[in-house]
Amino acid sequence: MSDSTPKSASQGERKSGFQVGRILGFPLRLSASWVVMSLLITWWYGDRLGDTLHLDGAARYLAGLGFVACLLLSVLLHELGHALTARRYGIGVKGITLDLLGGYTEFDHDSPRPGVELATALAGPGVSALLGIGSVIATVLLPNGTIVDQIAFQLALCNIIVAIYNALPGWPLDGGRALRAVVWGIKGDKDAGLLFAGWSGRVVAVATALISLWLYYTGWYQLVGVVFGLFVAFSIWQGAAGAVMTARVRSRYPLVDPVRLARPLFTVPTGTSLAEATRRAAEAGQTASVLGVADPDGRLIALVVPEAAAAVPEQRRPWVTVETLARGIDAVATIPSAARGADVIKLLRGDPATPYLVVDGENVVGVLTVMDVVQVLDPAALKAAS
Repeated sequence: MSDSTPKSASQGERKSGFQVGRILGFPLRLSASWVVMSLLITWWYGDRLGDTLHLDGAARYLAGLGFVACLLLSVLLHELGHALTARRYGIGVKGITLDLLGGYTEFDHDSPRPGVELATALAGPGVSALLGIGSVIATVLLPNGTIVDQIAFQLALCNIIVAIYNALPGWPLDGGRALRAVVWGIKGDKDAGLLFAGWSGRVVAVATALISLWLYYTGWYQLVGVVFGLFVAFSIWQGAAGAVMTARVRSRYPLVDPVRLARPLFTVPTGTSLAEATRRAAEAGQTASVLGVADPDGRLIALVVPEAAAAVPEQRRPWVTVETLARGIDAVATIPSAARGADVIKLLRGDPATPYLVVDGENVVGVLTVMDVVQVLDPAALKAAS
């Protein structure tokens, strides 16, 4: 299986394995799972080929290793199809990783247009289909009963299966990305396409599991085959569920308005105790405000971290001054009041408790935290965490 993963603020980077070099300028990584799978395939296929062609000793495992090398090359060419197409359209590629389920290509960002998304998604299965056809031709032309003939046959089978399965319309498969592109082009909404592809991916995952079990009970699969099939189904289900969640969160991006979400700022002079500052805020009807610390000239110099203030026991609050619980204003990041949606989310990095100043030029509008935004994007998750 192969999928192509764009890096976004909601996904983060999928970094795994170890880098083995670069190919055509793209970083190439191998995961530990691929190494384990390669050893298992070398052993399994070597024994099978050895029994078929009556190979003895190391010869059968060298033949198995040759098949693994060809399989590795096939997967790499599949991912290069994605990567080179993305480069053609100006999309940066973070790297290619080969893992247990085949591999994935990681992009800098999503495709800018549905047509680019469609071309990039289908490039991989297209390469696999060409490799499968080429391997079929090689099988026909090569002498029967030889090692290269048997390897060509297996490569034909593997590449055709990869091409067909990856073209299925379910996220995170390549066909799922193609489906997102089609829905995006029709509706003009990328996230609607992602949501549709995510639900379709769940259908593909369930179908994969049911077919794997059916093949096992009818004798077409051995236990190893059904376990692998169920693992693939589980992986697809996870990717599809992540797509559905991402689409739902993104649909709420227009609600992220820092001016509306910002909590007001209530300023007290330096040296004020936490108890007194809290009393003054309550008296002014601003219990939900974030405490600020002002110098003798009334200039804002620090923000009290709400979680730090909440952690102070009630009996100690008269003796703890607000500046001891505050962060200097120079260390507080700012968010422009005109920012909206994804632009705000990109600015919110780090500790969820970290306060951010929402500013309109030189004027402070209020204070925002990551959790204020989370509450808008995913209220259910916030309730579960509390």
